[in-house]
Order: sequence, then C-alpha cells, then structure tokens
Amino acid sequence: MPVMGTLYLVRHGQASFGAANYDQLSELGTRQCLALGQWCRARGLVFEAVLRGTLRRHAQSLAAIARGHGDVPAALEWPGLNEYDSEALIRTVHEGPLARPDTPEVYRAHFRLLRQALAQWMAGRTQPQGMPSWPDFVAGVTGALDHVRQRHAGDVLVVSSGGPIATAVAQVLGAPDAAAIELNLRIRNSAVTEFAVTPRRLSLLAYNHLPHLDAAERRDWVTYA
Repeated sequence: MPVMGTLYLVRHGQASFGAANYDQLSELGTRQCLALGQWCRARGLVFEAVLRGTLRRHAQSLAAIARGHGDVPAALEWPGLNEYDSEALIRTVHEGPLARPDTPEVYRAHFRLLRQALAQWMAGRTQPQGMPSWPDFVAGVTGALDHVRQRHAGDVLVVSSGGPIATAVAQVLGAPDAAAIELNLRIRNSAVTEFAVTPRRLSLLAYNHLPHLDAAERRDWVTYA
C-alpha cells in the first residue's frame, strides 16, 4: 500500500472586504485561524511542511494558526497560491468605479460581476491588467500541488485563498473550469479542504469544512469574504 499523507489546504481568515485594503485580517479572521491551529494541535497533527501564498492575509493567517498550534515549520512562500485580482477582473466587464459593498444588494451585484468576469477570463476572452492568463494561474496552483505530491509523504499545511483552492479541487476532480467559479464563491474563511496524497495522485477527502468552528458559541464566526 502506498505511503499516504494528507494535504490540509486552508483559506485565509476573514479579511477586510469593502475596506481600502482588503489584504488585512480582521480581528475575527485572526480568531478563526487561531481556533484552527488549536484544533490541529488537539487532533495531534504534526506538519511535515508548510506552504503559503505571499499575500499579507496568508502570512497573518498562518501566524495565527501557528500560535494556536504551537509547533509549525517555517513556510515556503509560493506565489502561485496567491488570489486573482478581483478588481482587475471586474474592470474587464464593468466601466467606472464600483459602489462600496455596504448593502446586500450592492454585495450581490459585486459577485454577479465577478462571476461574469471569471467566466470571461477562463474562456480567454479577456486578460485583466496585471494578472496571469487563466492557464498560467492554473499552472501556479498545480505546481504547488505537484511540489507536495513529489516531495512529501506526511501531513502538509497550505494557506491560500478561495480562487486557488477552488481551482485545486476542480483540477484534482477533472471538473470543468466553470466548476471552479461555483466552488470559489461558496468557500468560507479559514475553511479546510483535505486531499489524500501519494506520489502518484491527490484524492479529495473533504471540502470547505470548519471543524474548529463546530460549536454553538462560534456559529457567528462563519464568514465568506
């Protein structure tokens, strides 16, 4: 039987949606990740390696996880785990500035535009300024997965964002690109996606679950943006 480890692919904690700088964990986002680290410690998880994207919210999320866990290796920074630029995407389908997403109606409108822009980008009909092509974005994500598969036999922690995580799941399942959009827009902050890892393949075990928030007193800790 092949040696099998588990890849724990974690979305960052709640960031600052609607603020001038989204790339900053909120106080709740820090608590979410601290709780995840504590859950990992209670479960007895020992990570052989850690990878993360290079964004501030990735570094802050990992720092909180490490604080909760108490013994996490230094991370390998992997730019291919960084999120796409949602503003650059939306500019390809919407002229002019967007209204601040401070009402449910404006919030929903924002994500309708994002869904449309993602589909256009994936189809190769647009090229958002400052972003890679869709094939290059996919290659950045699958490169991280291949690195884990080829180099590690134990448990590995990866901290990233919704777009790369959804892309990873779609690629492993052999799903169409459109599936990555739907997966992406449903993923929750600090959620865990698990893959069984062997040298030859990855297999999805769980997607978008929040075992560290599975308590009545943490029901209002569940966030999406």
